[in-house]
Amino acid sequence: GGALGTTLAHTDAASWRRDVDLNLNGTYNTIETVRAAMIERQRGVLVLIGSVNGLSALGHPAYSAAKAGLVSYTKALAMELGPHGIRANIVCPGTVKTPAWRARVEQNPKIFEQLSKWYPLGDVAEPEDIADAVHFLASPQARVITGVALPVDAGLMAGNRLMANELTLDPF
Repeated sequence: GGALGTTLAHTDAASWRRDVDLNLNGTYNTIETVRAAMIERQRGVLVLIGSVNGLSALGHPAYSAAKAGLVSYTKALAMELGPHGIRANIVCPGTVKTPAWRARVEQNPKIFEQLSKWYPLGDVAEPEDIADAVHFLASPQARVITGVALPVDAGLMAGNRLMANELTLDPF
């Protein structure tokens, strides 16, 4: 995945199309190459990679819209392919320490430290954390889990602790 426009003001029709093509249509096209064979075999597991941006407004509007589309697409896959023995789930990472962050880290070496305040666990994910979630959802241990959007985000989607502290005047 990837994103061009950081805000609506910095998004034009071309960047919108590119982000949707990359983040939504690319996944659809990939799954279409295997869907018929999975149906024929009457088994399989699909684990899509989404983003917390598809669950909440966190910037990059076209990317976020595409990732939200993936959540709905995953549910459609689970519903329609379930009778064929096929499960479909989506992992929605928060910030992950990947090479995609290299430019931002070079610009601000403390970026992860600054972001950590938004995450209840006080840290952001490593790539292995995402891989572990995918591995679980693809495993026999998850045999009755389908249609789930699983945030792997150190608690980001659980709620806004900083805002809650200000609203309640009771820091925790």
